[in-house]
Amino acid sequence: MNIPPKPSGESPDISLYERRESQVRSYSRAMPREFTSARGSWMFDSKGGRYLDFLSGCSSLNYGHNHPELKAALLDYVESDGITHGLDLHTEAKTEFLNALEEVILKPRGLDYRAMFTGPTGTNAVEAAIKLARKVTGRELVIAFTNGFHGMTLGALACTGNAGKRGGAGVPLNHVSHEPYDGYYGPDVDTAELLEQRLSDPSSGLDAPAAILVETVQGEGGLNAASPEWLRKIAAIAKEHGALLIIDDIQAGCGRTGGFFSFEGMGFTPDIVTMAKSLSGMGLPFALTLFRPEYDVWAPGEHNGTFRGNNHAFVTASATLRYFWSDANFIADIKRRGDLLARRLEAIAERHGLSTRGRGMMRGIDVGSGEIAAVITSAAFDRGLIIETSGAHDEIVKVLAPLTTTDDQLEQGLTILAECTCEAFASPALCVAAE
Repeated sequence: MNIPPKPSGESPDISLYERRESQVRSYSRAMPREFTSARGSWMFDSKGGRYLDFLSGCSSLNYGHNHPELKAALLDYVESDGITHGLDLHTEAKTEFLNALEEVILKPRGLDYRAMFTGPTGTNAVEAAIKLARKVTGRELVIAFTNGFHGMTLGALACTGNAGKRGGAGVPLNHVSHEPYDGYYGPDVDTAELLEQRLSDPSSGLDAPAAILVETVQGEGGLNAASPEWLRKIAAIAKEHGALLIIDDIQAGCGRTGGFFSFEGMGFTPDIVTMAKSLSGMGLPFALTLFRPEYDVWAPGEHNGTFRGNNHAFVTASATLRYFWSDANFIADIKRRGDLLARRLEAIAERHGLSTRGRGMMRGIDVGSGEIAAVITSAAFDRGLIIETSGAHDEIVKVLAPLTTTDDQLEQGLTILAECTCEAFASPALCVAAE
């Protein structure tokens, strides 16, 4: 059924939030509603509003809100008094997740990784990855890239490029070199060759790295998508110079860019992979660091956390792997819908002389400035579409619709986006003519 969005147009009383919640809150400023429930691609507010969700918990809800298969698995587990918290004890829920990970994900892809359950957020997975790389290699330096985002704790934040985020640290963020990402200097400059040149020159001032940390698509940095050729060069450089290659798949993984891993089919295998966000399948906190068995040099308890391994998340993650990632039709549909999204965004961009960014179901339009992007996203919210921005200046209007969004829902949301883009560029006549 083609149900249209229906914004409530009424803001709740936010005095409690202003009185008690920290000023650090952000998303709620642009979307001042009290949300009460959600199903699939829809979110509902306390005033009767209905919104299409093209944010998906910043890619934490790739399978939509409260998917019935995942919800049923969790409710059954809770009803049976399943273990809620178990530190790193063996539990039935963990056993099932590891079996599903091995059978559905790793073996079919020819991958052999050890699974390390870190604290429950992406930044915890990154902290573990860079700590492990330093322990394995005995080196300190991590090479990260311009516009990269890897988390808000100090080690991951040191690898993050955003000045506003870095400025909140209050201490120096050391032992990281931020090298230019693919395309940073334009299409005619091969930044992988620049990195190779720097690492091969003993007088460049660049120390031998413990790790090279990279996103295949930069989620917060502007949806910059590295080419497979560039990534293969980076993988070869890491191997040549004795560094571990870490792929941060926290936002780009779990199908967001096509495959379960964003690097599938690119001709290289990372040494370490970090995952979180949609790993649980249902928005439950859950993070994972995967690495080659030969690098499992941890002493017992050397890196831990009270909430390492969330049993409720194990349950929904196992259900996600078995229900979605065992289904070839689901995997094919991600590609088909990603192609549809690409065509629609390119058509919108072409009308206004703009460009698109990203890959798969992780795409957006570069509208030139954060001010214009804010006008577009605000107008979209007023029409019942939840959508946000990305990029160094928040200049990318970013589509992160659930992978399970229907074609009708995707068309509805993109029509709203097209209308709001036309209004922002004061060209409604052009858009009407193009429809």
